[in-house]
Amino acid sequence: MEDVRLVIITGMSGAGKTQVVRAMEDLGYFCVDNLPPALIPKFAELCEQSGGRVGKIALVVDTRGREFFDTLIQMLEGMENKGDMYEMLFLEASDETLIRRYKESRRRHPMAPHGRISEGISRERERLEHVRGRATHIVDTTDMPTAKLKEKITALFGGESETERMTVTVLSFGFKYGVPLDADMVFDVRFLPNPFYVESLRRKSGIVPEVSDYIWKWPITQQFMEKLGGLVDFLVPNYIREGKSQLVIAIGCTGGLHRSVFVAHKVYEGLKSKGYKVTIEHRDIKHNDVEVHPEC
Repeated sequence: MEDVRLVIITGMSGAGKTQVVRAMEDLGYFCVDNLPPALIPKFAELCEQSGGRVGKIALVVDTRGREFFDTLIQMLEGMENKGDMYEMLFLEASDETLIRRYKESRRRHPMAPHGRISEGISRERERLEHVRGRATHIVDTTDMPTAKLKEKITALFGGESETERMTVTVLSFGFKYGVPLDADMVFDVRFLPNPFYVESLRRKSGIVPEVSDYIWKWPITQQFMEKLGGLVDFLVPNYIREGKSQLVIAIGCTGGLHRSVFVAHKVYEGLKSKGYKVTIEHRDIKHNDVEVHPEC
């Protein structure tokens, strides 16, 4: 399975496997929860035959599988004998932490559905002892917030540079058509000089050279862009380290044709030059009577 990265996720119930799966999905992994161990080799083989469409797999295998789980060691040994590569992530936490999490969720422990949570934890630790010994990575989530766990998973399995871990969308819009509902940050640039009042520029978008030159020539525009660039340069890497996978930066003016388009394009170019995964969208240009709007 040279073209497929296979990660098997297991460990103590309540140690954070659900959060890990969400993080792996954000990293582009095809995730399957509670897969019987006997099906792992066949599933990986099918993914390998996908023609490159499925290259990263994360499979959760734990004691919820009951009798099926007991075949995990045998299955792993069979894969190793065939030369099939895999990684195993084992999640654990202290007994006190696991008990508290189960109390908060009001769920029954799979190893003690009619008994005390502490008894289930004890049985599960004993049952997982040999599996833990085969783990490639062991992560203790006892004192680990969800954001830190996501950061840890990204570091282990991301396989991307920091700048590639988050997708940034820069979106221009017109306030008269509504603020984008999915925006993480909204900047109002209606205070900048408006080319709409220059007849020769009225029907040209903000990335047409003569329009962008008009907006840029004013000192207030240059001051604003310097401050906005510094803010974006500060925020984006911190959002990445926090574990955010998508960021939408919305820039708004009155109609979404001139000033917002100009500023959005400047922000887009700045992020792209630094290697970030960034796209740009001019949402409301279609609502305007436009004569000239070059492709970005």
